[in-house]
Amino acid sequence: MDLFSHSWTALRTTVAALTDQDFERPSGCTGWLVRDLVCHLVIDAQDVLITLVTPADTEPTRDAVTYWDIVDTPTGDDPLDALTVRLAAAYGDPALLKFHLDDVGSAAGRAAELADPGARVSTRDQVLTVGDYLSAYVMEWTLHHLDLIAHLPDAAEPPAEGLVAARAMLEKIAGAAFPTSFSDKDALLIGTGRRVATDAENSELARGEWAERLPLVLG
Repeated sequence: MDLFSHSWTALRTTVAALTDQDFERPSGCTGWLVRDLVCHLVIDAQDVLITLVTPADTEPTRDAVTYWDIVDTPTGDDPLDALTVRLAAAYGDPALLKFHLDDVGSAAGRAAELADPGARVSTRDQVLTVGDYLSAYVMEWTLHHLDLIAHLPDAAEPPAEGLVAARAMLEKIAGAAFPTSFSDKDALLIGTGRRVATDAENSELARGEWAERLPLVLG
């Protein structure tokens, strides 16, 4: 629960520090500018709020790791992705996007802090405990924080503990550990296809039979 709050607060703080010009830069998400990614974060925050007030009375069907599915590499042509781009453009002034994310995002953060981690909730036709659901979102916040700053070298990076937790989760999803020489950030970027591995990195990955597993695109 604390890691969810820390990761989410760090991400929203980084967005709040962006300049208007930063919103027009590319993000680490294929086909999205920074403004499109921030709009997606607003939608994410709404999803958290909706899920936390959608109780379930059946046994959990997923946990923090199995919550994630491996999906096809995005091309930017998905209808929902295209809708996000149109919504982001409709804001016009980046200040409005910042305000909306702060407003809805703060509410999602408070709801998470007040939630019972043992309670069961339903989302995406699956049932999870609140604790597992929020733990899964540490991956979401950490990866999108990396996406946000992909072309903003002076922006703050995700919290170190979020990177550690997200790496551990990705390794559990893959069923294999990244080479110890990989930083947590590089493991996440390479593992999810956000960065192409160097020849030296590919050699290390090949020794661990990673070549057949990558990229792990999560959805």
